[in-house]
Amino acid sequence: MKQLKEYTIPFVGLKQGLHQFDYQIDNTFFEHFEYDEFNASTVTVDLEFNKKTTMFELQFKATGTVNVNCDLTNEPFELPIENEFFLVVKFGDEYNDENEEILIIPHGDYEVNIQQYIYELIVLAIPHKRIHPGVEDGTLESDILEKLDELSPKEKTIEKTNEETDPRWDKLKNLLNDK
Repeated sequence: MKQLKEYTIPFVGLKQGLHQFDYQIDNTFFEHFEYDEFNASTVTVDLEFNKKTTMFELQFKATGTVNVNCDLTNEPFELPIENEFFLVVKFGDEYNDENEEILIIPHGDYEVNIQQYIYELIVLAIPHKRIHPGVEDGTLESDILEKLDELSPKEKTIEKTNEETDPRWDKLKNLLNDK
């Protein structure tokens, strides 16, 4: 996958200390990753880049909304998302991203690309089950919901019969009631 240059930070020219970067993420960003779960997206990613002498600390904060389809009704709705991620970038002999919280880059590198971390930050903020808020509070009117309601199992009323039961079972039932 080709790296997008707007998500590459050339750290060689940065002074030591805290630097702020802001990114506006929309569906064109996700098209690059061939991710098409969102109808639309408006997410702001704030990055605090803290340059130290031997390492960098990156604090990502994503806030915004993504338009997704409800898993029950397939109705589109705006899902608010919020997520944070902390990453430490260190220098080493070779590139290593096996640890999810530490990135090791070679000594000769002069820039770091963060597009994969932004992608994962946003995608992992989405819950596994996406339910329209109108379904949860009962205000959504939908043909699918009506059909689901119609097909849902109804409560069966159990009629008590006056049949004789085995007295041994009655004694066991009394054990539960004696607590």
